[in-house]
Amino acid sequence: MGFSTYILVSLIFRCFMQEVCAGEEAIVLPPFVALAFRPRPGVWEYVRVNVYELSVDHLTVAEYLQFKEELIDGECNDNYVLELDFEPFNAAFPRPTRSSSIGNGVQYLNRHLSSIMFSKKESLEPLLDFLRTHKHDGHAMMLNDRIHSILRLQSALAKAEEYLSKFPPTTPYSEFQFDLQGMGFERGWGDTAQRVSEMVHLLLEILQAPDPSTLESFLGRIPMVFNVVIVSPHGYFGQANVLGLPDTGGQVVYILDQVRALENEMLLRIQNQGLGVIPKILIVTRLIPDAKGTTCNQRLERVSSTEHTHILRVPFRTKNGILRKWLSRFDVWPYLETFAEDASNEIAAVFQGVPDLIIGNYSDGNLVATLLSYKLGITQCNIAHALEKTKHPDFDIYWKKHEDKYHFSSQFTADLIAMNNADFIITSTYQEIAGSKNNVGQYESHTAFTLPGLYRVVHGIDVFDPKFNIVSPGADMCIYFPYSEKERRLTALHGSIEELLYGAEQNEEHIGILSDRSKRIVFSMARLDRVKNLTGLVEFYAKSTKLRELVNLVVVGGYIDVKNCRDREEMAEIEKMHGLIKKYNLSGQFRWIVTQMNHARNGELYRYVADTKGVFVQPAFYEAFGLTVVEAMSCGLPTFATCHGGPAEIIEHGISGFHIDPYHPDQVAALLVDFFDQCQKDPGYWERISETGLKRIFERYTWKIYSERLLNLAGVYGFWKHVSKLERRETRRYLEMFYILTYRNLVKSISLAVDEQH
Repeated sequence: MGFSTYILVSLIFRCFMQEVCAGEEAIVLPPFVALAFRPRPGVWEYVRVNVYELSVDHLTVAEYLQFKEELIDGECNDNYVLELDFEPFNAAFPRPTRSSSIGNGVQYLNRHLSSIMFSKKESLEPLLDFLRTHKHDGHAMMLNDRIHSILRLQSALAKAEEYLSKFPPTTPYSEFQFDLQGMGFERGWGDTAQRVSEMVHLLLEILQAPDPSTLESFLGRIPMVFNVVIVSPHGYFGQANVLGLPDTGGQVVYILDQVRALENEMLLRIQNQGLGVIPKILIVTRLIPDAKGTTCNQRLERVSSTEHTHILRVPFRTKNGILRKWLSRFDVWPYLETFAEDASNEIAAVFQGVPDLIIGNYSDGNLVATLLSYKLGITQCNIAHALEKTKHPDFDIYWKKHEDKYHFSSQFTADLIAMNNADFIITSTYQEIAGSKNNVGQYESHTAFTLPGLYRVVHGIDVFDPKFNIVSPGADMCIYFPYSEKERRLTALHGSIEELLYGAEQNEEHIGILSDRSKRIVFSMARLDRVKNLTGLVEFYAKSTKLRELVNLVVVGGYIDVKNCRDREEMAEIEKMHGLIKKYNLSGQFRWIVTQMNHARNGELYRYVADTKGVFVQPAFYEAFGLTVVEAMSCGLPTFATCHGGPAEIIEHGISGFHIDPYHPDQVAALLVDFFDQCQKDPGYWERISETGLKRIFERYTWKIYSERLLNLAGVYGFWKHVSKLERRETRRYLEMFYILTYRNLVKSISLAVDEQH
């Protein structure tokens, strides 16, 4: 039997397994075929088939990964491979087993703790200890030394409940403060008699009959988070005319929207808790001396529309001095340890102490957050935004080929360290964690993998770990609000928007003419790269005679002149776009507009398209979340978005929008034609989809909901860190050794950047 026969056998196995298992993989090494089965998200099994003997053996993870290594290197000496296995540290820790429970970590933890409290009254002692030792700035909060046992606590709570019932609900805390202190209660319970009574009642309920929702409500209302650090080191983090550089603009927008909502929620909670503390939020990023006209060379900059939130910029420093120029996110790894040390000193100077919560962003920010949380002993939250591993399939096993350009060995190592060190991880969607039936999740791809010749990960991260929580962001409601709110509309911008859409003059900002202004508009806005698939949208529109008769097409993205672009992938898409315009003679029906940086006008642009009774289309081959989908829906624009990734969770197909498969463009065109035909037959159809889309956003995708959820999680995991020792010393020591012996050696091989001579 020849080698080609084995490949055929492998393909037969793959086709067979396609029906019963998603995310499968096959490795052919005659006479064996090794197969990875994924019966459901987060669960993997491995077998080896001998095609001569037609025998099947189960494989361990290590054995399967060894097959991969032999495929790449031709041989593998198993005695000298570093194997990473985090499972022994987590084996005794509770976790769900159902795939549907992935991403609901805090609910599971609360159910588990409530169950223990209910069955073992002595398990309430850690809660008492937590409340007795809770301090801020050295001042006791919640309980004082008068309460030293559970019985004493129950008695004091009952007494306080009866005492507070005599006051009107709005009575300020100051009127009964000293009486409560005499009973054993310090500040933090609330600012009025009603709020203090609610907290007292919640704790009494927990002590008598613990349940998960009551526990989460109580922990979420304990004053625990006053100072927050948000880390995003890559640089070019500003507020005006700067949105990161390639592929990081969405992260900058996310963080700026996040901190505004977070500050508002922190101020509200602190007021409701009856405290006079002023919260502080620091976005820690890189200071870039060669800032090219931006504020990225300023050490401290207040975030607009906030009072207590600042951008703190710290330079990348080496023994040769401060690096002046911008650096790609793929090249930052040698600078991060020193950056973390310098940032730690700067943070301490601003806060005059340590923060209560640190949030990392992307791989570099999560590693810095790990170093800071380890040093300062504070609660750590990770937000990936995007993990490179699933964006570059097989770059793990072929890492050596791409090391000079991407340095993925350092990045994947940093990801493993940060994931396992974090107290909790938030993601925008379920798919980000565990994918779908047919696609492996971003975090799931770190469960088991190998970097041949470097190390083998037999258990990297468990997507069933209760540290995972889905907390979806929203859009800035000050910018992205419904088209129907006429009094808020930015009508002063309509002249410039009409020029943008319909102006006859073609220039560097827009090309193409829309001859018939009575037509509805199909609108899209994205980066001009292959994955976002704007050219795919243009092509299937161009091929559909019926769609071209019904609507105009407008896309916003990239540059129009290839000479203005430096990104090779975008340059190719620019050339392709011009070719499509010429090939299909789109003049009169298509408008192409360059990337727009004015967010206020972008919001009004969505609403202007809604005025035409148009739609928004997001045609990406894959989208981790889909912020433009949320923006469009927030403006009341019916939305058609990719079924691959986050938009599949944002939209309920046929109810609050529509799923499309960009790999089947003819079907997408037919779906759009059908929608517009329906709108002609039923004048109320467009409004119904618009309204249900808005309802979906208001129920699940707002920054208000996000900030409430994030602070609740910080409270719950801060408590769990205290009572369950989530900061397990064994894990941290293992990570410390991995960092020192592996990560540090990897980054030493990366050449440091050199500034141009001035």
